[in-house]
Amino acid sequence: MNSKTFDLIIRGGTVVTPQGMQHSDVGVTGGQITAVAPDLPDNQAEVIDAGGHLVLPGGVDTHCHIEQISGAGLMNADTFETATRSAAFGGTTTVVSFAAQHPGQKIKQVVAEYAALAQKGAMIDHAYHMIVADTANGNLTDDLPRLIAQNHRSIKIFTTYDKVRQDDKSILDILDLAARDGALVCFHAENDGLIRNMTDKLLAEGKSAPKYHAASHPREAEIEAIDRMCRFAKFTGARIMIFHVSTREGAEIVRKARADGGNVQAETCPHYLFMTADILEKDNPARFMCSPPQRTTDDQDALWDAIADGTLSLVTSDHAPYRMDASGKFANGHDAPFNKIANGMPGLETRLPLMFNAMVTQGRGGPEAFARVTATAPAQAFGLLNKGAIAPGFDADIAIWDPDLSHTYGANDLKDNVGYNPFEGTTVKGMPVTVLSRGQVIVRDRVLHSLPGHGAWQPMTWQGNRRDT
Repeated sequence: MNSKTFDLIIRGGTVVTPQGMQHSDVGVTGGQITAVAPDLPDNQAEVIDAGGHLVLPGGVDTHCHIEQISGAGLMNADTFETATRSAAFGGTTTVVSFAAQHPGQKIKQVVAEYAALAQKGAMIDHAYHMIVADTANGNLTDDLPRLIAQNHRSIKIFTTYDKVRQDDKSILDILDLAARDGALVCFHAENDGLIRNMTDKLLAEGKSAPKYHAASHPREAEIEAIDRMCRFAKFTGARIMIFHVSTREGAEIVRKARADGGNVQAETCPHYLFMTADILEKDNPARFMCSPPQRTTDDQDALWDAIADGTLSLVTSDHAPYRMDASGKFANGHDAPFNKIANGMPGLETRLPLMFNAMVTQGRGGPEAFARVTATAPAQAFGLLNKGAIAPGFDADIAIWDPDLSHTYGANDLKDNVGYNPFEGTTVKGMPVTVLSRGQVIVRDRVLHSLPGHGAWQPMTWQGNRRDT
């Protein structure tokens, strides 16, 4: 050990490794972790003092909408530069965002154009999901197989929303392809008919204010669609991921599907764990609108139980940034009915501090479970083989956390381009103070040191439809 030479050493912290927590140094060479052991020799290496701090894998956020045009044709607020800057301040070092196809487009061209945006602006590493809205014109038979072979191995399907949703036959065709070629299919799973039915009823009754958004997406819409997609996965043998589970029943369906041998994983998000539907009764409720909507405290309890037993193996942000003006939420006017207001909230920067406060500070799982659901499991699920763990051979993507540093979120204190913080007034204890990406310090003492273009595309390199546990 003493003969090794390191570029950088993180000294004296409590390190969360795949084998457990240990008081160790972390040695970095050439952007990778090359040693985790006590008393590593300096040999003129740069040394970062992590005494009294937790040394954790950089966050991996596998559900982010960045520089993306929505199904309604609305560009969201964040570029790759602003989104990944915000992510870095929150302790996240890898993001997976969406190359969003619209009807009539070739998916290979969509991915190429999206990759150019990321290459120019991203401050941290990244990969892409391919949103499939059109399977015709060679997209299913030619483009998707080629892109999967190039290690773009995640496909996103919507079961609702007019311009992007797929019918059951198309979904099954995509699942067959994924099972054959080794891709993961991710679902926004809500029943379109139930949402349309409730929306029409509410509007007919004059209930058009933003607070009625939650009622327009009844829990039955999520329950039915999750159940159907799990059945489709079993029928085709495909590997699937259910995004943003919000209900007790949805989590239970996933639990049963996994127990039955289904290739099913699922995630939830902080806004379902820390908000309930009554938040839409607050002033300016459009800022809290998301789909599925927030639910009840009983659902929150069920989601935490599902995190604890591994039913929900990931916690992601579903960062969906729209400004509170005519460029975003109110593109259809400030008096627009709820179904004409853009859905989504910023979350890249707040995801990890909120989860750290709950899981580490308040003891709802501990540091190892925190690292697993926010970094290790997301990296494993999407085949980001060099990410998500502090161990030799992994990229030196590391966040050093001060467990005693408290922060109360303000009205507009995030580093993104959204202009508001949905967690305004929330106090968290525990914040990342220094963040490294491939051995390079990108945030030091809460000051940014990264530049646009530092981030690199990461291939999804797993093969086949194996089930990760």
